[in-house]
Amino acid sequence: MTNVISPSRIVVVGHPKLAESLSEAAQIAKFLTEQGLDALHGSIYDEKLRRRVHAGEFDLLIAVGGDGTMLRAGHLCAPNNIPILGVNKGRLGFLFQIVEGGWQKMLTQLLEGDYWVEHRMMLRAEHIRAGERLGFWQALNDVVVGRGPNMRPIHVTASVDGQYLTKFVCDGLIAATASGSTAYALACGGPILPPELRNILLIPIAPHLSFDRAIVLSEGVTVSMNILSDNGILSVDGQTPIGMDEHDRVDVQAGENTVKFIRFGDPGYFYRNLTEHMNQNTLVGLPR
Repeated sequence: MTNVISPSRIVVVGHPKLAESLSEAAQIAKFLTEQGLDALHGSIYDEKLRRRVHAGEFDLLIAVGGDGTMLRAGHLCAPNNIPILGVNKGRLGFLFQIVEGGWQKMLTQLLEGDYWVEHRMMLRAEHIRAGERLGFWQALNDVVVGRGPNMRPIHVTASVDGQYLTKFVCDGLIAATASGSTAYALACGGPILPPELRNILLIPIAPHLSFDRAIVLSEGVTVSMNILSDNGILSVDGQTPIGMDEHDRVDVQAGENTVKFIRFGDPGYFYRNLTEHMNQNTLVGLPR
């Protein structure tokens, strides 16, 4: 945890396809301006605004939307060392601490310096074909090698620091951060990791007669996922999938960037959010 000074140059972004996201972003910017701060608002996709973030014109970004908006904010802000404050307008909101309608009190705390900064690890993924690097990405949640629209399972081997681990026959293989442990990895039966951990979680999706347990790896390793099928895809943080050829490889390791989230109160917020989300499950408590 790190305490920092109150920000003065703030950009508030919303998701254009999420109802009321942009209008609430405008309300937040108006509130901040009335407090004497330099605040702008716009869409998370606005290229002009994104260029200004990259240029270092802001010392805080407020993201109004769902988890997808927060992931995009993380990709934008982490390389520029800009902290993020999330206002939840979506459904789950594992990355958020401010719920809809509660931002005015929290922003007052922010301006008084009554907050702390949480650091979350990102992953770096490289797509390699015949020894050539085709691309690289940063992920806040996960890197997934999957079967795509083809219903046939894929065959994929996993290695750690060049040491063969195992071969999977499955719908896919997830390499996730602690943040991603509450996302796709959780849906596949993986463990929930505290957000401050800097581990890599490896978990298969619907394994068939293969190793079916999650593996928690240390921060410093490189995980290699080698696809042995011709129907594979690569997806980073749920973005548009990229086609993979047979024998392509994806290398995943801890990224050089860290996402910073503004938090209020004690670090126990994570477990309170977790309990709340589990209690919202309509199946919990029903007779078996």
